Amino acid sequence: MRYKLTPPARLRCRIMLPASKSISNRALIIHAMSKGGCELNNVSECDDTFVMQRALNSTDEQIDIMAAGTAMRFLTAYLAVTPGKQVITGTERMKHRPIAVLVDALRALGAHIEYVEKEGFPPLRISGGTYQGGELSLPGHISSQYISALLMIAPMLKNGLTLSLEGNIVSRPYIDLTLQIMRDFGAEAAWRGDHQILVQPVPYESVPYKVENDWSAASYWYQMVALSEDSEAEVLLPGLCRNSYQGDSEVQRMFRILGVSTDFITDEEGCECVRLRKIPVTASLAEIDFVNQPDLAQTFVVTCAMLNIPFRFTGLQSLKIKETDRMVALQCELRKLGYVIESEQDSILYWNGERCRPEEYPCVDTYEDHRMAMAFAPCCQRLTSIVINNPEVVSKSYPRYWDNLQTAGFNLTES
Repeated sequence: MRYKLTPPARLRCRIMLPASKSISNRALIIHAMSKGGCELNNVSECDDTFVMQRALNSTDEQIDIMAAGTAMRFLTAYLAVTPGKQVITGTERMKHRPIAVLVDALRALGAHIEYVEKEGFPPLRISGGTYQGGELSLPGHISSQYISALLMIAPMLKNGLTLSLEGNIVSRPYIDLTLQIMRDFGAEAAWRGDHQILVQPVPYESVPYKVENDWSAASYWYQMVALSEDSEAEVLLPGLCRNSYQGDSEVQRMFRILGVSTDFITDEEGCECVRLRKIPVTASLAEIDFVNQPDLAQTFVVTCAMLNIPFRFTGLQSLKIKETDRMVALQCELRKLGYVIESEQDSILYWNGERCRPEEYPCVDTYEDHRMAMAFAPCCQRLTSIVINNPEVVSKSYPRYWDNLQTAGFNLTES
């Protein structure tokens, strides 16, 4: 399937965003370990959260988390401290995403985990048990999901966990997000200095919990306002917290240089909303370190190209091990549209304004990556129209994305 998108002449809309996938998945794991009866409210409806919920309720010998990388990492740690024996697997792409760092750390704590096929990669056979915990050291530059997975199970260890992170720590906001949610459920967990985290062996409590809406999803509406030809474009987004735990809430500051303002208001229905409006673009060159917000990188790369703003974006090392190699995917798809993006050191993307002949009828491939589809769709506002291949991939994090675009006045047709 493919969608052809054409933009509205005027952009004025109120969009209900999905709940945060990052918060939902952490809250589900912690809620399961709290073993209480209180409900989680406003849990995300996306694919990744669905497979997480299904896995947590499963008694099957094998758990298939499909393409959900977060679920693979969080559930690997969870199953290690949960009685029973299960195999966790996923898609073919998932079987090529490394997990040895997490498995080695769990084994150091006493966990019994075997590789079913290729050493260092899923599927995994996990025998759950009870472990002492203690001290553990890891490189700070590894995926924050490995670190979060270990932190979340730490209250279940007899002696808790002292986790030391060596060197530069990437994606620190995601670690802080995990610690905050742990504390919301009664855990005693905090930084002790800049490179060490102490988690006490204090069990989780069952508490009522409401998941806030997703700032990552909001980034695509910032992009639409930035790229809109409507000088009075305005988008209202209810359910976003001013003092959010989410690292991607930085999008409100980051997009200001690209011509989008953020105001927290009360709308006509009495709801607290974020209001996005156009302001003058101030960037002649965009230089941003995405080490703490890697999920925003695709949105900014595409937006800057469409606005003809040269850029140099660093801190992108984690993009190569996401749903696809996002650095290569961005270069390939933007070349179809006439933009020559360069890379350095597997962690930098830059554009000096170089153009090439665009394809006459370009179709953007999505590489089984939800963020490729959502980052390229708003391009239709500068290209008159655009065709997106396999648009259904958005269900991984934002199932109603295409419906929301139609609400905003975009025209979608199957092409």
